[in-house]
Amino acid sequence: MPATSAMRLGSPARRLPAGPTKVVRYLAVASLVSEILIVVTGGAVRLTASGLGCPTWPKCTPESLVATHEMGVHGVIEFGNRTLTFVLGIIAVAMLVSVWNMRRNRRDLFGLSLALLLGIPAQAVIGGITVWPQLNPWVVGCHFVVSMAMIAAATVLVHRAWLGNDEAAARVPARGTPAVRQLLWASGVLSALAIVLGGFVTGSGPHAGDADAPRNGLDPDLITRVHAMPVYLLVACAAVLLVMVLRSRQLTQLRRPMVLFAAIIGLQGAIGYIQHFTGLPILLVGLHMLGASLLAAAATHAIYAGTTRSPLAAGRS
Repeated sequence: MPATSAMRLGSPARRLPAGPTKVVRYLAVASLVSEILIVVTGGAVRLTASGLGCPTWPKCTPESLVATHEMGVHGVIEFGNRTLTFVLGIIAVAMLVSVWNMRRNRRDLFGLSLALLLGIPAQAVIGGITVWPQLNPWVVGCHFVVSMAMIAAATVLVHRAWLGNDEAAARVPARGTPAVRQLLWASGVLSALAIVLGGFVTGSGPHAGDADAPRNGLDPDLITRVHAMPVYLLVACAAVLLVMVLRSRQLTQLRRPMVLFAAIIGLQGAIGYIQHFTGLPILLVGLHMLGASLLAAAATHAIYAGTTRSPLAAGRS
């Protein structure tokens, strides 16, 4: 066997792609979807009062790594959410391996993939720590914020995965006017603020994840009104941006991201109002948590599309 052939067979890394392929792109999408999914399943844990279904961590019980029959449905729900973390880990490892040969010429893909992989044990540890202080709402809120940050990172990863190596290295003129870009960044800050304050509202409300879990001590009505303030500003900001983008012939690439962003803001706001005035029914609260995840992704999508100096891949704007 020639030496070169032996070298190729002995080095599996040489078979990995040197640029984004369909597999790389599908893994990027899977990363985003799975990050949103674990927020939804985490919400199901809390809304079904299964937060202490596994009363210890990292084991489910002091004697068992998995849920036992005696723990009932709450144990199944909580352990199912923990198991999903391993699915995220598998996807993240596969993503990092798929871009391994691009670690020098596509540092964007490699860096984002590595950040998502490292974020998964961080999520798991923070999630485990929530069990020790009996679901302390401040720790639970921190867990939620980390998940939102990972959704944002996964959204950018999807964008970058749809660019070829030459496209990723290219630079184009800034899109839109400075006012549009400033409003986009302002909308991102307001989205983040609304999401964080939403966690404070959750920590003061009735869905604690367990009947004996502590609350954060904030007045629910007052913190809800504080949470609504950045939402009002976000709605106004998005409305102005939407009008500016739709009226400009130079901003056609921003139309779909802004329409999507505005639609999610409107839907999320409507769900928030309805759930507040109907006594926080579990289904609506769960949809509101899904909406927060979609808001984080949509805000990142719009900001990226409007501020990046890289080309926007066809069909991804």
